[in-house]
Amino acid sequence: MASTSPEPSTAAAVAETGCSVQIRRLEATDHEKGFVALLSQLSACPDLTASEFAACFADLAALGDDHVILVAEDPAAPESRILATGCLFVERKFLRGGGKVGHVEDVVVDAAARGRGLGLRVVRRLVEIAKEAGCYKVILDCTPELRAYYAKCGFVEKGVQMAIYF
Repeated sequence: MASTSPEPSTAAAVAETGCSVQIRRLEATDHEKGFVALLSQLSACPDLTASEFAACFADLAALGDDHVILVAEDPAAPESRILATGCLFVERKFLRGGGKVGHVEDVVVDAAARGRGLGLRVVRRLVEIAKEAGCYKVILDCTPELRAYYAKCGFVEKGVQMAIYF
């Protein structure tokens, strides 16, 4: 999870969009760039101290490629902030001969950065990573208001989500 290499198509994306936003894996220093504050735009997310963030980051990094968090950042901006994020969790199964399922979670784009295609880039890269990992499908849960958005990302509506919250 600590890799700093941008997505392979960054140069093409810069040429196409005229922006220098890079999609990369979460880094331990992203706490200082507003990562947790960005997540609070998605759901209740109390701020973490730097040491709490570091401990959580270490736990998730230990999961390797089975838990990938991507962020969008514009390193050319005067004050570098995390503009978007999304997570891929790879579930290993007994079904399909020990197959894998990718779960996309926690996708959010900063309110001030919406409409620039950043969420689409993050989600598409997460799907690519799932495919590279050998997942036979990628699934996600979303609100009814976001169905059209995720359809643009290539997802189709399937089944019903149910939950128990604690």
